[in-house]
Amino acid sequence: MKIKFLFWSAAVTLVLGIAFWHPAALTSRAGNLQNFDSHSEDARPVEGNEAGHDDHEAENNAAHAGHAGHEAADEHGVELVSLSAAELQEFGIRLATAGAGSLEQYVELPGEIVLNADRMAHVVPRVAGIVREVRVSAGDALQAGELLAVIESRELADYKAAFLAAAEREKLALAGFQREERLWQKKVTSEQEFLDARQALSEARIARNSAEQQLHALGFSDHAIRQLPEHPDAAYTFFEIRAPLAGTIIEKHLTLGEYVSADADIFTIADLSSVWLDINVYQKDLAQIRQGQSAEIEIGHGIPSVVGTIAWVGPLVGEETRTAKARVVLANPEGTLRPGLFVTAKVTVGSIAAGLVAPKSALQTFEDRTVLFVQTGEGFVPQPVEIGRRNTTSVEILAGLAAGQTYVSEGAFTLKAQLSKSAFGDGHNH
Repeated sequence: MKIKFLFWSAAVTLVLGIAFWHPAALTSRAGNLQNFDSHSEDARPVEGNEAGHDDHEAENNAAHAGHAGHEAADEHGVELVSLSAAELQEFGIRLATAGAGSLEQYVELPGEIVLNADRMAHVVPRVAGIVREVRVSAGDALQAGELLAVIESRELADYKAAFLAAAEREKLALAGFQREERLWQKKVTSEQEFLDARQALSEARIARNSAEQQLHALGFSDHAIRQLPEHPDAAYTFFEIRAPLAGTIIEKHLTLGEYVSADADIFTIADLSSVWLDINVYQKDLAQIRQGQSAEIEIGHGIPSVVGTIAWVGPLVGEETRTAKARVVLANPEGTLRPGLFVTAKVTVGSIAAGLVAPKSALQTFEDRTVLFVQTGEGFVPQPVEIGRRNTTSVEILAGLAAGQTYVSEGAFTLKAQLSKSAFGDGHNH
């Protein structure tokens, strides 16, 4: 019985399995499942709206991605800045043509602007006396021969009186000689009397010349000496001090009523239209500094640089400073080079030939690259370049620039700023 029961159970299981996996049954089951899913979706309308929203967001993201792709293409495309000729002038942008040149080699040395000792004078009275008049003050500009001061001097009166007396004795001696000469020629007087008269005239002339030379030593001209006999007696004590050269009074050391000695330094006058630059040359640089070399002098403080030539190199080295002196004579027509200013002198000591040379002012850093702004038919583009040797003002261009190309030599930062502004979305110059 047990075996028979097991047989019928297996048969029923087999029949049910065949019925379940029959194709018609599978089709029916699939339809039921589809109906179940459709009923489920109808029961969840909010989820359907969320799906539609997701599709719309995807479309927006795609559009944004496309726009981002356009921006990236701009960023990685050709950078360009277009400016008119008027704008170039307005922004101070200057152009240059690439070409061969040389790199000057410099030595930078400290220096000081000092007075030109060849164009200055210390004025002394030459006679002692009392200051009766002062006509000028420190800082005044003078012409040569201009009256500075008047001193009353007894010593001067003695010199003038001695000259006038000697001049009168000379006149008398001349008259006596001429009379004796006529008498001797007529055989009226002896030859000895004639010779005595001639000797007296010679001695009178020597005395007069000596007195005249004393007046010359005091600064009197020949014309002033000839005018002495016509002066009133009261004027004999007055000594006029005049400017020996044209220039500016930089020091004054006398006041009205003051007694001054003959060797007192009462005025210092300097012609400031020319000054000296004294350069301190270190021992290590002495072999490179020579007469005739060009030097660019950087003054700073808003004063433009000037260029001069070394006129003299000192033969000695100072014991304390261990430096030698080199001198540059500089024209100073505007008076901007004031004695006492400390400056830097860039002395040209050599030159190196280079294939392409550009000023340092033309170089800019853009996107972590050194560039020059090169002019094209559409505008200016930042052209990466490779630089080689350099000095304080110029660089050698090894690659990235061809001879004959036009580039921005000054004002390139303006173009860089425009490109940077465009990169931040304030507009494009493409």
